[in-house]
Amino acid sequence: MSNSNTTDFTNPSTFILLGIPGLEAAHIWISIPFCAMYFIAVLGNFTILFIVKREPSLHGPMFYFLCMLAITDLVMSTSTLPKILCIFWFNLREISFSACLTQMYFVLSFSGMESGILVAMAFDRYVAICNPLRYSTILTNSVVAKIGLAVLLRSGILTLPYPFLARQWPYCRKNIIPHFYCGHIAVVKLACADISISSYYGLFDLISVNGMDVFFIAVSYTLILRAIFRLPTKDARLKTFGTCISHLCAISALYIPDFFSSLIQRFGHNVPRHFLILITSVYQLVPPMLHPIIYGVRTKQIRGRLLQLLTHKGT
Repeated sequence: MSNSNTTDFTNPSTFILLGIPGLEAAHIWISIPFCAMYFIAVLGNFTILFIVKREPSLHGPMFYFLCMLAITDLVMSTSTLPKILCIFWFNLREISFSACLTQMYFVLSFSGMESGILVAMAFDRYVAICNPLRYSTILTNSVVAKIGLAVLLRSGILTLPYPFLARQWPYCRKNIIPHFYCGHIAVVKLACADISISSYYGLFDLISVNGMDVFFIAVSYTLILRAIFRLPTKDARLKTFGTCISHLCAISALYIPDFFSSLIQRFGHNVPRHFLILITSVYQLVPPMLHPIIYGVRTKQIRGRLLQLLTHKGT
């Protein structure tokens, strides 16, 4: 064991995930909200998928995009939570090098897919509000499938360099990762080589994916708001804007934790490490939990169908 933690390995056989350094004694207690968030995320997203599949009236572009978001959230949370709970409950901290890179790939790629799907949903709201008469001809099933495929390929291809670059570096430092999952920077920082390429690529990916996605969402909502303000009555404006509330809440649930996480990691040099990791956990765990709640509460068709299922089972 002593050799595995020190030097002289080019490709480590395993990494050691510490969980939340400094809060080891509280791991069991921290696991309770983590487990609850995972349970809600799995139950909520599977419920969304089940309702949309069962209800033919929901077989439309907006709900297809919502199903894509639900699947992405399920993969995102499942790629980290089971291992986190193994660390917290059973002290199973080891993760193989290949499994670590696989986890890195899934977290990064599905995070990018989540952002891309929110852009697609913003486009859906733009067409529904600004071109309502052409909605069914613009967003056909074929177009929705192509958009979903484009989002999948974009994230999948742009994320591939991360594990390939991480695999090529020589590792001669400790194989201990002070985190609860294999984050890109946390892994490559253990390399005894110049990792500038990995850092520059991460910056490029951040700007080209998240930056462009935020830009397109902002443009979509600028056009949407302009169309809303042109409506003749206040009631019409409020009713139309109400169709966007769920999507705006989903955007906030994803980007606000990501923004604060990035801000604190870059400028919070005096912030305790365990606080940084807890902020990261918010970004990883909260959006998959909140998205089905937001759409379940705010979307009348889903809420009505869910109440119908619950009351039918209760009778």
